[in-house]
Amino acid sequence: MAAQKINEAHEHIAKAEKCLKTSLTKWKPDFDSAASEYAKAAVCFKNAKQFDQAKDAYLKEAEYHTENKAYPHCDEFTYSYVQMILFEQKKMPEAIQYIEKACMMYMENGTPDTAAMALDRAGKLIEPINLEKAVDLYQKAAGVFENEDRLRQAVELLGKASRLLVRLKRLDEAAVALQKEKNMYKEIENFPMCFKKTTAQVLIHLHRGDYVAADKCVRESYSLPGYSGSEDCVAMETLLQGYDEQDEDQVYRVCNSPLLKYMDNDVSIIRS
Repeated sequence: MAAQKINEAHEHIAKAEKCLKTSLTKWKPDFDSAASEYAKAAVCFKNAKQFDQAKDAYLKEAEYHTENKAYPHCDEFTYSYVQMILFEQKKMPEAIQYIEKACMMYMENGTPDTAAMALDRAGKLIEPINLEKAVDLYQKAAGVFENEDRLRQAVELLGKASRLLVRLKRLDEAAVALQKEKNMYKEIENFPMCFKKTTAQVLIHLHRGDYVAADKCVRESYSLPGYSGSEDCVAMETLLQGYDEQDEDQVYRVCNSPLLKYMDNDVSIIRS
């Protein structure tokens, strides 16, 4: 069965090469037909489990669609097929490269939502093996949604990036990302989430040894409706007071309170 599929693939490639030839009566290569034949060859190779050859055939299909310039969305789908093959081969970094290429095409062809969702999916796939790349992908996806005024989707992706920045101990960047999150939550009037982001900011700034920045976060949050006197506010005021007065018992009590113990794992881990 595999041998038969491989033979069929080579027949399609031969047809594709014939489509590309020119002569006295045929002045231009037939890129459309060549792309179609390479697509058929790719499927045959894939069915025969010849994944490297399938990938190469799909890339040839994409190349000739580009030359043809008649089907603007074809390359997007072709790169999607390539990345699926690479996933099957466990070649994650290379697969992510093709997702990013497809996303650029989605953007160029006026489908930014699809691009953002693909970047988010890529982030989830690469996260177990490369946190830095996952941060980059989540931030890119957030940027796409933000440009489309889809702030709820954007802030969710920024949150993913922020948590990973904390896990990576890139706390300066995490503090900046959290501030951006808080600004977005304020814009969509999700004030309880603003409170949580203030708490996360305070913990990060104190972990960085920057009491002034931590205190500033709380003071700026007083302008948020409902923040003053809230559980988050009282806890952070108490924490800052204990920190300022070097009262270890007070700091310990706040850091081990349910409010901080059961917050997001990546942020709560730095409370000690």
